[in-house]
Amino acid sequence: MTSRRRYRAVFLTGARRLEIRETELERVAPGEVVVRIEAATTCGTDVKVYRRGGHPRMLTPPCPFGHEMTGRIEAIGEAVPDWEVGTAVVVANSASCGRCPACDRGRENLCHDLLYLNGAFAELVVVPERFVRRSLHLRPTGLDPVVAALAEPLACVLHGLERMRIDPTAGADGSAGAALVLGAGPIGLMFSHLLAIAGWRVTLEDRHDDRLALARRLGARHARRPGEVASPAAGSDFAVTIDATGTPGGWERAIAAVASGGTVNLFGGCAPGTRLGLDATRVHYDEIALLGSYHHRPATFRRALDLLARADCPLDLLITRQAPLDGVAEALEEMSARRALKVAIVPSGDSSPAPGPADLSA
Repeated sequence: MTSRRRYRAVFLTGARRLEIRETELERVAPGEVVVRIEAATTCGTDVKVYRRGGHPRMLTPPCPFGHEMTGRIEAIGEAVPDWEVGTAVVVANSASCGRCPACDRGRENLCHDLLYLNGAFAELVVVPERFVRRSLHLRPTGLDPVVAALAEPLACVLHGLERMRIDPTAGADGSAGAALVLGAGPIGLMFSHLLAIAGWRVTLEDRHDDRLALARRLGARHARRPGEVASPAAGSDFAVTIDATGTPGGWERAIAAVASGGTVNLFGGCAPGTRLGLDATRVHYDEIALLGSYHHRPATFRRALDLLARADCPLDLLITRQAPLDGVAEALEEMSARRALKVAIVPSGDSSPAPGPADLSA
């Protein structure tokens, strides 16, 4: 493709500062494709990056922003034989090299040269050659674009469950025990739902009543505020505990609550430099397994799309509302204040083009 076209994209320019910039796309390089975004969802990582003005691994401002995306292929560069213009796709936000020791072991999320893709909050996104080869996925027929954009966080949750050797797609066989999930953000609610359909008796803790109510709708047997006294029926013998708060207190609570011989998934990422107090005696004598979980892999991304395409999948409940490109900052502020879980950014909902950089800072 050599014809020029202009499109709008949201740029992160600093802490709590966003702009809509009009960008000119002159050509598509060999191996690349251009995707017209149909939906992109906000996430907790976006909130942290927006507050801090950057991310040590993923992006440095000024830069395009957003990473959970789906759309249709609009243009294809040379040497891209397996895709066609108009195909509905979901773009994973990272691409592994496929050659390093981590990739050889099937641990692509730990790739020594993991590349990240940002720019989901835009009308168009250019998908680089490595992403086309390793991270471009066909969107299941009939899957709502707003729901399809949830594939990235769901893939992360599936990876976390695989680390715990739990397969929610295997069905409940009656052997699962009690599980505790800390935090009813989108990630915690996804964990809770998938554990429930795998047969676990899930207790979810959070401070917000509306999120606890949603947790019950998604299958949690018990949903309570931190510190509430559990009823005898709730059980406290948690074979698995998962922190989805990303706070030192959450990590310590997850470790303290797990039963002897249990497994703790420290999923929520704490701020860089965080140190944790640990009862080493209990970890040793009670044989507590402590697991870290980071990101997703191509296999879990494909499984996430399969799950979202199921007729009985209720995860659309995580989408609080939809917004146009100029609503990204407001959406992130709503998430920060716990007034929204996830917001779907739908570029086609915009009413007029921006004549120049538009300051969207809240």
